[in-house]
Amino acid sequence: MLFVITGCAGSASPTLPATASAIYVPSLTLTPRPTGTPTLAPRPSATAIRTPPALPELFQTDLLNSLDLPQTYIPDSCQYLYDKWSSKSSIPGTVVMAIMFHSVGGETSGSQISEADFHDLMQALHTDGFQAVTTAQTADFLENNAKIPNRSVLLIVDDRRTLYYFDTLFRPYWEKYGWPVVNAWISLDDSIGAKNLPDQVALEAEGWVDHQAHGFQHFSIGPASTDEYITQELQKPIDIFRENFHKVPIAFIWPGGGFTPHAAEMARQLGYRLGFTTNPRGPLMFNWIPLTAEKDPNRPTWLPEGSVNDPLLVLPRYWDTDALIHLDEVIKISQDAAAYAEQNRATELEYYNIKCAPTLGLIP
Repeated sequence: MLFVITGCAGSASPTLPATASAIYVPSLTLTPRPTGTPTLAPRPSATAIRTPPALPELFQTDLLNSLDLPQTYIPDSCQYLYDKWSSKSSIPGTVVMAIMFHSVGGETSGSQISEADFHDLMQALHTDGFQAVTTAQTADFLENNAKIPNRSVLLIVDDRRTLYYFDTLFRPYWEKYGWPVVNAWISLDDSIGAKNLPDQVALEAEGWVDHQAHGFQHFSIGPASTDEYITQELQKPIDIFRENFHKVPIAFIWPGGGFTPHAAEMARQLGYRLGFTTNPRGPLMFNWIPLTAEKDPNRPTWLPEGSVNDPLLVLPRYWDTDALIHLDEVIKISQDAAAYAEQNRATELEYYNIKCAPTLGLIP
């Protein structure tokens, strides 16, 4: 059957029979096309390659002898800058003045300082803002720039001094200022050692006398010294310290100031972190140790350290008899080093951010 559907304006929509199906045809909406030149997304530009600036020269000072030149020992410039500028580290210009006390009493002459001059020196150190540190603090500072007082002093007493010596001379400064003192202990197990050792063990246990190695037989090490003798001088203190002081010494105070490159290498292999000579060349700063490679005819007893190639094992020490006259010099070196660091701070940080930060991260 065929149905024809007609539509009239105004008429009602016809009703389809149930058998018929409706077909829906959607209407089309036309969108006008844009005219003109199409806009393209910009291409990303290439990242500019930044060139790190040249690092400044090592800090120098004319306050040292012209032969005593500062030496560095940290080969990685990135690690050095990270430790130098970290907020967890010592501030630039932090200095350690290592002082050797060989004998106190009588008149000041040679290697002996009078008791009056000793107290003048200690009081001047306090007045000038110095604070005493331990050997471990000094090692951490020199190796990693660990935080210590900006003006630090390391007080090192050589040889086997008695309980009375420490109680009379150094205990008052421990009680007044909290100043520890290093005892460069000769480990020879003879009658003198046996007599003094119990008192030294008690002092170590108190926590303010820091014992470090000063050899076994205490004869100077030189080019003629055999490996057997050098090993004895370095190893015997380690064994005796373990047994009596319940620790391993980290510093070797060279007996008589004598050393060789080979002996220094052996000391490093045995785990010593620091070594001290009797050469009063200057103060110690992070990655900055004054040494010389030349024999000086004006100072014939001072052994050149340059051939050792390990500055931390041939550190200089001031003698107690003339340390007082060098205080202003040490302070000035510290101040000048701090000013030089600040002058170059922006350059060093720019270098670090370009070359080092991708590997080590940002400096805290």
